[in-house]
Amino acid sequence: MKPEWKTFLTDNGAEFSSDNENQVKSFGNPVRENRVTVSGDTLCDLSHLGLIQVYGDDARAFLQGQTSNDVNQVNDNHSQLSAYCNPKGRMLASFRIFQRSETFYLVLPRELLEDTMKHLRMFVMMSKVTLEDADDTLVRFGFSGPTASDELESALGGKPPGNPNEVTQQGGITLIRAAGDIPRFELYGELDAMSSLWDKLNVRAAPVGASSWRLLDILAGIPTLYLATREAFIPQMVNLEIIDGVSFQKGCYPGQEIVARTHYLGKPKRRMFRLQFNSSIAPEPGAALFSSTDPTGQPIGTIVSSAPHPEGGYSALAVVTLKYAEQGADIHLESVDGPTATLHSPPYAFPANKSQ
Repeated sequence: MKPEWKTFLTDNGAEFSSDNENQVKSFGNPVRENRVTVSGDTLCDLSHLGLIQVYGDDARAFLQGQTSNDVNQVNDNHSQLSAYCNPKGRMLASFRIFQRSETFYLVLPRELLEDTMKHLRMFVMMSKVTLEDADDTLVRFGFSGPTASDELESALGGKPPGNPNEVTQQGGITLIRAAGDIPRFELYGELDAMSSLWDKLNVRAAPVGASSWRLLDILAGIPTLYLATREAFIPQMVNLEIIDGVSFQKGCYPGQEIVARTHYLGKPKRRMFRLQFNSSIAPEPGAALFSSTDPTGQPIGTIVSSAPHPEGGYSALAVVTLKYAEQGADIHLESVDGPTATLHSPPYAFPANKSQ
């Protein structure tokens, strides 16, 4: 995080997490901030997310050969969700890819940044590609709410993108439409432009902590991988192909054979659902889920991410064995005696089953 940006946020009332100096915990009233996240316009600093910049003559071709989506579709007007997998099709990272000028940016949790760069650099070889930590390159924050589109148009003088993953470039700021029932946008730009935009939007919007953006991702059914879940899932387990994070026409990339086989030969045995826990215990990424209906006593699912919900408890995304989800089995956190979850379908339909 740019020191000047952190000072700007602090002057605006930001309080940072004690265990993460780059993550805004709240702006002084977390309960109110959590409540307004699903009802009003909010501003959320995204400095807790890392940025990898990829540039050079072979940057596009390099990313095309490493990621699950068709990078040839990324340009100044279109971004995409994607994954980086190991040869067994297990995800090492999930991220958004967008482009500014001749540089590509990968947005992912900061805790995965160094390891992801290390793995990608192993395959650069003779390619004319440079990968760098771009943390200090671009300021970034999210803006969401019922009037977010109108507020951005008023502040920047141009219409923001209207559909998920669409991008516009206005006044040196990259605006990306993120998925969700509530209109929301990711914004990236230089310090002065972003500080000015924050001040304009802050007149009617409420600044909120990082967990609010995580909640909006969960409600939209957008998965995020963390260290605890690295190599735990193939893309279909977290519904990545449903939300346009996988291309089945682009050609080879690490793990492509496994991902394609799952797609063409049937359905995964596990899928990602939204869970609601009416408990004060936060479900951590990687935590196991159990059911009393499973005679083996083995886990039936894994937490992907979670965030406090304004109605109480926690909302979470979790990969759950389909047969237990379909039969309405009881689901508990960490043991059959742990907190109980209510299962909800994600806000999109699962694809029809393919014959074996």
